[in-house]
Amino acid sequence: MPRATNAPASRRRRKRRLELAKGFKGARSKRFRQATEAVDRAMQLSTIHRKLKKREYRALWINRVSAACRSNGMTYSRFIEGLIKAQVKLNRKMLSEIAIHDPVGFTSIVGVAQKAIA
Repeated sequence: MPRATNAPASRRRRKRRLELAKGFKGARSKRFRQATEAVDRAMQLSTIHRKLKKREYRALWINRVSAACRSNGMTYSRFIEGLIKAQVKLNRKMLSEIAIHDPVGFTSIVGVAQKAIA
């Protein structure tokens, strides 16, 4: 009786892993073991970086809003305090977009925050 290998399935499995490693440099895209290690690491880091990206964007929005607040004579923390007291439900992303594309509108929002604090 001939020896039965699992060749088709093994080849498919290796091919799939090497396909994921496409674009990596050198042996990391050619050799199965190096490709496996590189792909595993890339998958792990992609998960971590998806979380970090959210953090980085929030920090960017806060910086933009803070700069716009300072140009209107108010600090970021006092601005957010005023918005909370005035029950304005705008998130930082929208505040950032308003600050960039509609400075006059942002000034009116700062006015609302200042009234709520005073």
